[in-house]
Amino acid sequence: MLPVITHTLIRLRTALLLGVVLALAGCGFALQGRVPLPPSLHTVYVDAQDSQSEFVLALRASLTSSGAQLVDAGGPGVATLRVSQDHVTERVLSVSARNIPTDYELTYEVQLSVTSGGQELMAPEPLSLTRIYSFDEQQMLAKDRERDALLEVLARELSGVALRRLYSLP
Repeated sequence: MLPVITHTLIRLRTALLLGVVLALAGCGFALQGRVPLPPSLHTVYVDAQDSQSEFVLALRASLTSSGAQLVDAGGPGVATLRVSQDHVTERVLSVSARNIPTDYELTYEVQLSVTSGGQELMAPEPLSLTRIYSFDEQQMLAKDRERDALLEVLARELSGVALRRLYSLP
């Protein structure tokens, strides 16, 4: 009697697990960074003035992890993702009584466009993210490292925003 109940419970658990998996697949669930790109972006040439910027490096990694094949030059059947602007702006937000900056605003701005086969798939579109960080002159080296780390995070997040925009292309 006991083995029959155990066998029934295993079947029930398997059916429940299969139902959950099918429900997740049916609703469009996908692990982050694993969403397939549209067919027009299977082969991509990233055209950027600074090919070693934090954003371009993060964008290349995101495209590769999404299944795109990156090539070194444009051509037939190759989508060109143009990064026409890629710059960081740092602005003082507040100063101490001794007129020393205490808070900064770090803004990462890019502008992207996509063409394929002479057809514009995405018009130039500006994207930007902003973060605020505090500054202490007593910890100058640590704050410089914090700024660099924050810049990397902004670039990764901005590449994620750009990739989500690229998913909607035809």
